[in-house]
Amino acid sequence: MRYRIVHNTQYQYAEPVQLGTHILRLQPRMDGSQRLHYFSCDILPTPRKSIDWLDLEGNICRQVWFPDTDITTLTIATQCDVETLRTNPFDYLAPEWGITVPLDYPQSVQRLVEPYLSVPHPDSPTVVDWAQQQLHQADGNVGLFLTGLTQAIYQTCTYETRHHGPPWPAGIVLAERRGTCRDFSVLFMAACRAVGLAARFVSGYQRGDTDQARHDLHAWPEVYVPGGGWRGFDPTLGLAVADEHITLAAAMNPAQAAPVTGKLHKGQASKSTLEATIRLTAIDE
Repeated sequence: MRYRIVHNTQYQYAEPVQLGTHILRLQPRMDGSQRLHYFSCDILPTPRKSIDWLDLEGNICRQVWFPDTDITTLTIATQCDVETLRTNPFDYLAPEWGITVPLDYPQSVQRLVEPYLSVPHPDSPTVVDWAQQQLHQADGNVGLFLTGLTQAIYQTCTYETRHHGPPWPAGIVLAERRGTCRDFSVLFMAACRAVGLAARFVSGYQRGDTDQARHDLHAWPEVYVPGGGWRGFDPTLGLAVADEHITLAAAMNPAQAAPVTGKLHKGQASKSTLEATIRLTAIDE
């Protein structure tokens, strides 16, 4: 699938502020599942300096520095033409050691996935127990566990809209059985890590209905699957990720995949509002 995406973000401040350094993760990544054909990014006020670099997770980051002038509005407008390549999310063959949990990682692999297995804060015991129940139902099979976990969250949790704020802890999401896509992603990641599967957080776009005029940023988890590499699963929609998801950034923690992060030099306590509009169009149909 090939998509044209127009994404406009505007921050409106209640009083004049001076912008500090900002980092943007708004350029779709290029990997085995998607190819970027075009990308542009316009920022007002115009930064005095801008550089692109690759972070430790392989995400393309744009770091910008602003003039020391008072402003009340920050606008970021991006456009991209991106092609998704993976039509079959299960087009891989797992090695024998990677079929059932617990995985017997080779030492070289274990060192690399270790950060994605750890949990910064201890998860609720109920999350660990729940993950073990899901694993038992799958007879320890990695593929069945991941698809079953996707369906379990999709079928038992209620989606709600919450545009701002960090994701809830996994224990709260499981107890409440409701949340946003970022909340469901955190719960999915916690369950995977609880049984020894490396998982990370992804931000990006999702195609949605063909007649859908407006889109929002989307989030889903990726799991490192032996033989398949990083593979996405979308518990919000109850499916494995293929060619209708466009990835912007992926990271061990949600904050490290945020599309926009930054600081203020002046007006730290100023109230602000955020408005984002996304238009996503399939251009190969």
